[in-house]
Amino acid sequence: MQAPADYPADFEADVVLRDGATARLRPITPSDADLLVQFYARVSEQSKYYRFFAPYPQLSDRDVARFTQVDYHDRLALIVTVGNEMIGVGRYERTGRRTAEVAFLIEDAHQGRGLGQLLLEHLAQAARENGIAHFVAEVLPDNRKMITVFTEAGYKVAREFEDGVIMVEFDIAPTDTSFGVMQAREQRSEALSIARLLTPSSVAVIGASRREGTIGNALLRNLRDSGFPGRMYAVNADTSASEIEGVPAYPTIRDVPDTVDLVIVAVKADMVSDVVLDCAAKGVRGLVVVSSGFAEIGDEGRRRQRQLVGLARSYGMRVIGPNALGLINTAAGVSLNATLSPVMPSRGRVAFFCQSGALGVPILADMAARGVGLSSFVSAGNRADVSGNDLMQFWYSDESTEVVLLYLESLGNPRKFSRVARRLAGRKPVIALKSGRATQGVPVGQLVRRSKLPGATIDSMFRQSGLIGVDTTGELFDVAQLLAHQPLPKGRRVAIVSNSDALTLLALDTMAGVGLQVAGDPRNLSPDASAADFGAALAEVFADDRVHSVVVIYTPPVQSSGAEVAAVLAAAAAGSDKPVVSTFLASRSVPKELQVPDDDGGAARGSIPSFLNPQYAVGALAKATQYAEWRRRSDSGVPELPDVDTFGAEAFVTEYLQRHPKGADLDDSDRQLLLNFYGISVLPAFPVLSADEAVARAADLGFEVILKATADQWRMRPDLADIWRHIHDEEDMRAAWAEMTQTFGVAADPARAQFVVQKMAPPGVPVVISALEDVSFGPVVTFGLSGVATDLLGDRSYRMPPLTDRDAAEMVREVRAAPLLYGYRGTDPADIAAIENLLHRVSRLTLDLEEVVKLDLRSVLVAVQGATVLDAAIRIAPNEKPRQDTPARRLT
Repeated sequence: MQAPADYPADFEADVVLRDGATARLRPITPSDADLLVQFYARVSEQSKYYRFFAPYPQLSDRDVARFTQVDYHDRLALIVTVGNEMIGVGRYERTGRRTAEVAFLIEDAHQGRGLGQLLLEHLAQAARENGIAHFVAEVLPDNRKMITVFTEAGYKVAREFEDGVIMVEFDIAPTDTSFGVMQAREQRSEALSIARLLTPSSVAVIGASRREGTIGNALLRNLRDSGFPGRMYAVNADTSASEIEGVPAYPTIRDVPDTVDLVIVAVKADMVSDVVLDCAAKGVRGLVVVSSGFAEIGDEGRRRQRQLVGLARSYGMRVIGPNALGLINTAAGVSLNATLSPVMPSRGRVAFFCQSGALGVPILADMAARGVGLSSFVSAGNRADVSGNDLMQFWYSDESTEVVLLYLESLGNPRKFSRVARRLAGRKPVIALKSGRATQGVPVGQLVRRSKLPGATIDSMFRQSGLIGVDTTGELFDVAQLLAHQPLPKGRRVAIVSNSDALTLLALDTMAGVGLQVAGDPRNLSPDASAADFGAALAEVFADDRVHSVVVIYTPPVQSSGAEVAAVLAAAAAGSDKPVVSTFLASRSVPKELQVPDDDGGAARGSIPSFLNPQYAVGALAKATQYAEWRRRSDSGVPELPDVDTFGAEAFVTEYLQRHPKGADLDDSDRQLLLNFYGISVLPAFPVLSADEAVARAADLGFEVILKATADQWRMRPDLADIWRHIHDEEDMRAAWAEMTQTFGVAADPARAQFVVQKMAPPGVPVVISALEDVSFGPVVTFGLSGVATDLLGDRSYRMPPLTDRDAAEMVREVRAAPLLYGYRGTDPADIAAIENLLHRVSRLTLDLEEVVKLDLRSVLVAVQGATVLDAAIRIAPNEKPRQDTPARRLT
């Protein structure tokens, strides 16, 4: 495809259709003329009539030229392709300064797959970027499918009937409703695309081998031995045998006589693209590429990986890998092990996404040793296509999954990750371990944008999304073991029943460190306490309404099975809604004696997990308690902020970049003009070059002013006072000027004033609010108290816009210096609502304007009532890499 010079490549997108298949969406080009003619020939006469309101059997050369030659601004057409065929087109044409007419045509064989909805989303996004705010459309009354596309998009649609035609009109600015509609559709389609991978009726292994010790042989054996009830095929171009390992064999996937849903690829990397084309011709739904030799080996591998994903998606297929361990589904009727791991986990309620293939095998073995059953498992290797985001979409509606585990080495799209994870965590616990947080390192082979944000941003994003963040694989499984078997705690008060004073002390120390409270005194029994002794103590704590969770420690003085103690513990806990964790004979699983058996012979809910020591047990309980508190807190919405003028701000940014094409720091007047659009005022500061000028400016302000040094190298110097406060008259000002200039010197360039005069603000607590446009995360808002100590300790909170009321409240309260805002040691409490209001306004500004690459309200005084912004800095620059999580649905 030879694209015009002004072709907007940013409008290209891989998309998932309603049935879970993928397609390519892109702007039309003049070279698509033949594609358009072929497409139009396949469209029914009725669909043509609905589009043009008259019989229109074929397109003239003039029509083809008009429809394929667009300016991508006032006239835009987007097409959807699968393979080498166009299956749908949508277009808008500007009819006014901010209005455009929109129309669609979908091939009949592909109607009902959600193409109209996807095209409308992407056309609306492109139109907004081109300054269009309003869509109109003309629809025939009996074209119900198209009317539904408009009315169910989430916009506020107005309809009028005129001259036999329905006139549809609506604003295309995103709303909470339209976002909700798009996200619900996104979840359903992406979940279905994963279901196609996890629930195949037939599987083929390409590269299967009868030679033991090879990858192809191991994959075929594991698939065969997993009990998969569907059809299995071995594919190997070098064999003439009719079977391999008892599985029917064929030289190519095209030779397989039946349909094939899933293909496991284990051939050399340079052969994979040909395999993809063969699979596309066969109608395969998805690929698991175990082969290595892709992005992890360098530039040639990266090119090969991009080609693999591009080809697969363009023909409707999703890809797990390359360099993947594979996938497992233990569901009844599936029982699929499409991995290199010989361990087929027992059926359970825990789902696991693991990016690392190297860790996959030992992780599966560890889970089996702990008795934690799996619902499904995916190890994605280079994660070129299918990611943790996709799996979370699937597990959101998967009834077999109650707990989700994530081992993450990189985040390809952090904004979407946060959004999808938050939705899932509102329904099911999500436990996440992110490696490389300290260094922001990314394993070789994973092509992601490199973030420059501190590692604490990941932790804050996890908290914002309701994820249970852990630091080790052991902790990952400890928490999973608890949540898979026990209910969520209803509070922080924990009772301890123990026959070991030493282990009780360890439990108490750990509880103090993680914020759990002891419910009364620990029930310390003697080392030789009997089952009856345990039973009496347990009856007390389970009957006590003040107790929210129970820790049981049992260590007999001599060799013992502990069967009698286990029996009374199981009986006491049965039917209770209080979670119970134990250190039972130092086991790190669910001991048989404490199991409630399920239908598959595993441990059902109500089983009591055991940990190696009480520190691990209490640590897992603390994580579950924090998550339960997050679930109980009612999540509020994003405030409206009716005084915000988004259109004015966007126009300002556009005009500013015309004046400064490469970007620049805003001067005082431009900075205040932009902030005014969002209701943020900065207390004016006036540069002065001499004592006389300082006196004159202070007099104009009525004195009660400050004199402040502004050079960056002087700010926040603990050994220098860069502000002289409480200047009441001329004498004070001259004294201040003499002292400050002696300390700091005078600027060599008189045009660059290093001192400003500013009106005194009401006394308060100094805080900092800032925002940064990160190439990976998009906009991130930061909050903290001002000062060298808080800077040194990194005492900052981070959130990704948009901020709900709860997000803003938690940002303020989670910094360690937060007590200074609440009347510490008799001081007046600060106006917390004013801080939260500023956070919302900064969040909204950075969310609306991705060209604002940096914003610092670097000196904000928060008084008893209100907050005063004393100093701010803003930088605007062209957006070289658009944000990844756009309102219109796309695969990234």
